[in-house]
Amino acid sequence: MSGIAGIIRFDGGPVETGLIEQMTGAMPYRGPDGISHWARGSVALGQCSMQTTRESLEETLPLANEDESLVLVMDGWLSNWEELRAELLAKGARLRTRGDAELVLRAYETWGRDCLARIDGDFSFVIWDVRQNEAFCARDRMGIKPFVYHWDGRRLTFASELHAILAMPWVRQEPNLGMVAEIISDEWFSHDETLWTGVMRLPGSQRMRVGASGPKTEQYWQPELWKTLPYSRDEDYIEHYRELLTDVVRRHSRSHVRVAYEVSGGLDSSAVFCLAESLRKAGQPPAPGIDGYTLAYRGDAEADELSYAHAVGAHLGLTIEEVAPAFPELSWYADRARVYRDFPGFPNCVHAINMYNQVAAKGSRVLITGLGGDQFVTGNNAFYAEEILARRWRLLYGCLAANTKAFGLGATAGSFICEGLLPLSPAFLKDRLGPIWRRMTKRAGRGAFWLSPKTRGLIAARRSKHESAKGRNVRTRGQVQLLRNANYGFDAFMREQCEQLCASTRLELRHPYYSAKFIEFALATPERLRKQGRISKYIHTEALKGVLPEIIRTRTTKADFESVFALRLKVMEDFFTTDLVEARSDWLDRDGMRQLFQAYIDSPQDGWQSWILWGAFASHVSLR
Repeated sequence: MSGIAGIIRFDGGPVETGLIEQMTGAMPYRGPDGISHWARGSVALGQCSMQTTRESLEETLPLANEDESLVLVMDGWLSNWEELRAELLAKGARLRTRGDAELVLRAYETWGRDCLARIDGDFSFVIWDVRQNEAFCARDRMGIKPFVYHWDGRRLTFASELHAILAMPWVRQEPNLGMVAEIISDEWFSHDETLWTGVMRLPGSQRMRVGASGPKTEQYWQPELWKTLPYSRDEDYIEHYRELLTDVVRRHSRSHVRVAYEVSGGLDSSAVFCLAESLRKAGQPPAPGIDGYTLAYRGDAEADELSYAHAVGAHLGLTIEEVAPAFPELSWYADRARVYRDFPGFPNCVHAINMYNQVAAKGSRVLITGLGGDQFVTGNNAFYAEEILARRWRLLYGCLAANTKAFGLGATAGSFICEGLLPLSPAFLKDRLGPIWRRMTKRAGRGAFWLSPKTRGLIAARRSKHESAKGRNVRTRGQVQLLRNANYGFDAFMREQCEQLCASTRLELRHPYYSAKFIEFALATPERLRKQGRISKYIHTEALKGVLPEIIRTRTTKADFESVFALRLKVMEDFFTTDLVEARSDWLDRDGMRQLFQAYIDSPQDGWQSWILWGAFASHVSLR
């Protein structure tokens, strides 16, 4: 985790003295290993450095080539650094250090804008190209590393965090009500907007060229949908999965100090930690040691996973360190929003801040999570349609038998008709039966009765724009949900929220399940290998036999963190039904907010009201 910042003027004027220092000074926690600057006339670049790999100890950023015709600032690390280094050396590139930044700079020097096809990992970077008089900007495939920017017609301003840009005198601080509408309706579409009009996010898997005519963005990567694997047996897929996940964990565990791992006790984080320990025992870890941490929700039956975390520790002969979850007061969120000028986080993200602080205090700089497992390992009943289309009748029968045993004949017949036959039916039949299916499964929509007419109009326009942008053809029915997960605006927003929170504690988050290779393998895997009966991560549990303790491997439950919302929301009735609707009458409907809060009190277990109520509170304090 590092931080980058820059001001590039295309009108020929100089960058005023002290401004780039002001931007990097707004993010000092991103630069425990030093803050450096490079300035030449109309260009000023800043780097807040935190070294997280052995190789990064050799480099100083901003990094220029020999004649300073190319200058790089970068936040990130590469997962394919060994392969890229070998490829560059074969091309005759001169590598002065073993650092990842040097590899990125030389890759651009060698292949130009096409270099991103050869760069893999978590990164955001900007290369100032003097010869082209343009900035080349890029963000990693899944948008793990942050990148925000502002263009005012003659000047590019960019940084790792919003408040560094908003501090610049030419940046207007105008609230983006369209983004607010997404948050308070719990409908998430945007990957390129922030809460402030004109301050943009560069989406994951996009590159951007900025010259005198302004920014030009394009997508440089999409997951391959038509790639298949040469396997006829389920066992081959399972073996491939185990080998791939092990390799991904190895690459993500690269550090010059001990690496920390979240061990919630769930299937995903536990698997990552167990594989990391197996690598350590085999003498293969790219780090000097590993440590596991878990949140201790004692006394909260729905959230308490300590027994599972302890089972992982006992299985490995290691101690999993317990950390009490954080429950900050509402004033903490308001203060954070005021400092960072951004959404201050959801409680089920912020609850881990004590863990982040403790990990950093113990000297680790990298924390590895199980995020992404739910998105790319969990299966659904799309396997019905897949097996019908492929005419694999024996496998279809096996899927039906497993579901019948788990859920009963009636429920299985209903899901087979609606999730197997209906998606393959002619359009007129879908139109007639679709509403019935949505009512049966409670997917008919709840309406947005708590929103003002203005906000409803904003979210309707965004929904329409999003629907019109769809259209990528898929190879299998199972890919539909996987692509939805990969492109879900809320998940991108949450990853950025967690990254910023973690960065403020001087810690880098890494997510093996969000590796591009892992996602592409999921897209090439038959859906039946993800879900069989009540086992929603079948390939995962089969691949990790002997790696995970059986109590974890056979687990079918998940923790519920509704309590972290309830602790604050249940005492906020006056705020939501009076104070907030008076302050934000252009956002919210008074009677609708009363109904929404009452629905939450009556059925907090439903969950959806919590996200909307908290989103309204957090958006309000962010834009005050």
